[in-house]
Amino acid sequence: MDIYGITTGDPSGVGPEILLKAWAAGEVQFPVVAYGDQEVLAHYNAALGYGVELLGIASPAEYQPGPALNVLDHRLMTRADVTPGELSAKSGAAARAYVVSATKAALAGEIAAMVTLPMNKEATQLTDPVFCGHTELIGELCGVEDVTIMLASDQLIVTHVSTHMSLQNAIHAAKKTRICTILEMTWNAVRRIIPNARIAVAGLNPHAGENGLFGREEIEEIIPAVEWAQRQGMAIEGPFPPDTLFYMAVRKKKFDAIVCMYHDQGHIPLKLLDFEAGVNVALGLPIIRTSVDHGTAFDIAGKGLASTVSLIRALEFAVKLRAL
Repeated sequence: MDIYGITTGDPSGVGPEILLKAWAAGEVQFPVVAYGDQEVLAHYNAALGYGVELLGIASPAEYQPGPALNVLDHRLMTRADVTPGELSAKSGAAARAYVVSATKAALAGEIAAMVTLPMNKEATQLTDPVFCGHTELIGELCGVEDVTIMLASDQLIVTHVSTHMSLQNAIHAAKKTRICTILEMTWNAVRRIIPNARIAVAGLNPHAGENGLFGREEIEEIIPAVEWAQRQGMAIEGPFPPDTLFYMAVRKKKFDAIVCMYHDQGHIPLKLLDFEAGVNVALGLPIIRTSVDHGTAFDIAGKGLASTVSLIRALEFAVKLRAL
């Protein structure tokens, strides 16, 4: 039986309550183990009246099917430590520990895949100053450097040449070698989901540089990468002007996926199209990892208002990838 690990995210954010809310509503249809603290879940369970039975276990091997939510209890936080909506070093460190634990379990084959609920980067950096995101941390734990984020919805799939870095650094990161790597990762991943996928590449500059008028990155880095991919037999086109490419993909249905040059180029349109149901998938890892496509939402944490849609979609996507 495949068991899926769900990290509960920053205890000060909406992660714990989302999992409880989904479980109470009967939306979780697959065997799961929550990676977190039983005391944290108990706090939100009582505060929001979800009435979920919690079963503390020490490893996925102790998983017990039934009405109780199995919790791999890290025992890092108590109910008194929970501060909904507030930045907390203790919460940030705990959230990191849950991810490390689930990653190691996935690498060991103890869980079939991991699904992550949101961490707060600022909180985690209070105890891990170099932390910059889930994907990078998991990649380091897996011993791989070439990782990236794929965001998927029913309307569009986007991947990224760079993610969690300044825009200035992202411009410098748009080099042929890195772009070739992301094109190949995108091609391999998207074809598993859409066999005859049509993939486009976004330019970095306005109008995709307009033949060098607004920058030479397209001429010197992006076009050579696309030509390399085409020589390898990949059905990839571009680069296209970013301001019209998403219209061509979503409204004209010309492309199924877009390779974006930096974080916001892909995240903004995807979240505009399908904020609640978007799924974050890490590419380049030896394990399956999906995630919700939203943050810790400190402004509504502890109020029971957060949507469960992205969590359920992320879990379903992990199950789908496991079956491929």
